[in-house]
Amino acid sequence: MPIHHAVLALLADGPSYGYELKGRFEESVGPQWGDLNIGHLYQVLDRLERDRLVTKRVVAQTERPDRVVYRLTSAGRAEVERWLETPFVRHAYRDDLFLKLFAASRLGRETFTTVLDVQRQAYVGELAALRELRERHRDDELVLLLIEAAILHTQADLRVVELAEGTAEKLVAGVAHEKAAADSSDTAAEQA
Repeated sequence: MPIHHAVLALLADGPSYGYELKGRFEESVGPQWGDLNIGHLYQVLDRLERDRLVTKRVVAQTERPDRVVYRLTSAGRAEVERWLETPFVRHAYRDDLFLKLFAASRLGRETFTTVLDVQRQAYVGELAALRELRERHRDDELVLLLIEAAILHTQADLRVVELAEGTAEKLVAGVAHEKAAADSSDTAAEQA
């Protein structure tokens, strides 16, 4: 799981504790990933410890609660290297937009057109926000790479909306044809 591996990679820099890891993660990957929930991070750290990829030790503090410091093990370093050597391949393409298009095509041309219009406006707004974000983070190459990826994905999504517009009549008509065939089949079954 990528978060597990990102935490292992952060620990490759040296021992660290939960809130420090959270801050370094958010600073390193930037605003496009979003905040890392501290509760989730501690679940990840517990699992990494259970799997012997990290160790932890408690450091006593006089004016604060004890701090738990995590350290990467040699097995943890090997796991990060194994993960990095394995290419990312999307095994399934799931996207909410396609589910919306599926549903809208069943509710008629007007609904289908409305969904496309709403989606287009959202993607155009998202592109504007991403370009503004890119300008604010122009000095951080890694964050810029993530923002550029988000821009390219959003442009591709916008292109899908355009393609759906070009085939809207066929998509909606195809569903109407399926419904008509199913209705006539049901009528024939009832008459038999």
